[in-house]
Amino acid sequence: MADVSLTPPTTKLNKSEIASIMAGLMVAMFPGALDTTIIGPAMPTIGRELGDVAHLPWIVTSYLLVSTAATPLYGKLSDIHGRRIMLMWAIGLFALGSIACALAPSMIALALARALQAVGGGGLISLAMTIIGDIVPPLERPRYQVYTSMMWTTSSLLGPALGGYLADKWHWSLIFWINLPICLAAFIMTDSKLKRLPRYERPHKLDFAGAGLLVAASVLVQLMLSWGGTRYPWTSAPVLGVLAAAILVIALLTLRLRTAAEPLIPLRLLSNQVVLTGGGAVGLCMGVFVGLSIYVPIYFETVMGLSATQSGLALLPLMTGTTFGALACGRIMSRMPRYKIAPIIGLIGGGLGLLPLFFNPEGMSLLTVEILFTLVSIGVGGVFPVTTISVQNAVPRHDMGTATSLITFLRNLGAATGVAVFGTLVIGAGAGDGMAAATAYGPDYVAHFRWIFLAAALGLLLSACVLTAMEERPLRARGSGQL
Repeated sequence: MADVSLTPPTTKLNKSEIASIMAGLMVAMFPGALDTTIIGPAMPTIGRELGDVAHLPWIVTSYLLVSTAATPLYGKLSDIHGRRIMLMWAIGLFALGSIACALAPSMIALALARALQAVGGGGLISLAMTIIGDIVPPLERPRYQVYTSMMWTTSSLLGPALGGYLADKWHWSLIFWINLPICLAAFIMTDSKLKRLPRYERPHKLDFAGAGLLVAASVLVQLMLSWGGTRYPWTSAPVLGVLAAAILVIALLTLRLRTAAEPLIPLRLLSNQVVLTGGGAVGLCMGVFVGLSIYVPIYFETVMGLSATQSGLALLPLMTGTTFGALACGRIMSRMPRYKIAPIIGLIGGGLGLLPLFFNPEGMSLLTVEILFTLVSIGVGGVFPVTTISVQNAVPRHDMGTATSLITFLRNLGAATGVAVFGTLVIGAGAGDGMAAATAYGPDYVAHFRWIFLAAALGLLLSACVLTAMEERPLRARGSGQL
């Protein structure tokens, strides 16, 4: 076994100190959480004002791709240099990227600025989750779920309504400018508090070659999904060429993971049953959730005839239900040894709840649609705490940063894939320009949203199957952690 370098805290953190650190972490996570909810209702307005609706999905996809690749690096770097310094870097880069987004003069520039923003965003949530894992043992962690629940509730309530309002009444760039004061507050609140964190680490080497291959593989797969059946036929030379390149790069990445002295994603973690199944379940969920959050506002504006502001408000049930699902399942997890049953039931209920929208996407009342989305949201929310805590509980402390980044990586990868797949379904079904058609031509393409709802239903039901396969290991109590 390799030497383990441990730097314990000078004094044990008491409950008030943990609460203080948690408050700072919630502020640090908030910009990343808000980003996932505020941009959806503003996207049609952004596309119209920049005059490039066809490339609109790339302002989401570029963020997800880069943050996906950056997340494992943050895990490694935090294991080497400590959580605090890397969180400071993440906050700073996110703020810099937000400025570039607000000043972007074109859709291409905005997509590139979103990629810069994602370099910081890739560390915000994963590092905060890792720090929580450092200071609170798995058995006690669900009790602190109230902090993260409050943060997600606030972002879920504020984001959609604020995004739609700012785009409607002011200017879409304000959804990025608003990040600056939040990032400043996060920097101030976390800088001094995190100096007393316990540190559990080993010396690590950064696998830059693996990171490059991971980025290339992700981009090629997303490009194939974006082009296939839309810009080019599935059997065309460009799509087949991208597919061949993706297969080659994935093969090289697999070889790199097997042969590198310390690969970007350690094989010991990928062979961990809890990590593999937990990551798969949450990745499927996140793909459904983010895909719906991007396309449902367009559904509201085209099918229901709502404005951007009204669409943002109508999105609230889909966004806020995750908080209640997470809070409920977190409480159950700390009290019941069979803690998977609640999120599994929630996923099945959410999947079945989407089927009416598949059969009748146009003829349902807004109230009925909102109730169904609430059911979906609660089911998705229950998966997040259960998978995260289960993965952190299943790995040694010195792998905590890497494992937490890996689970976040799988969430982001699922999100990016979900956006691409949902977009392809609408585009392919509509035989048009997808999002451009939906936003420009309106109700003619409405019926094709049914395929998104069917894919979302299948994704949630498949996630329930994967979560069922995840082992339920007893949660570690304080003082019983592995080194």
